[in-house]
Amino acid sequence: MLPSAANLIFARHPQHDAAGLAAKLREQGVIVRHFKQERIAQFLRISIGTLEQNQALVDGLGEL
Repeated sequence: MLPSAANLIFARHPQHDAAGLAAKLREQGVIVRHFKQERIAQFLRISIGTLEQNQALVDGLGEL
């Protein structure tokens, strides 16, 4: 994870493709931002939301 002073996290998963994660999360109703630029293609931009939204992200990742 990269340091941030904003309301988002810019992170990657060491064992999963970012585009695939974004697509699977979207199927579960969790929307994260994926960029196709080569340098950041394996990162997701995850906005900090409400407690419920954050829990949906954690639960969605847990199912994957």
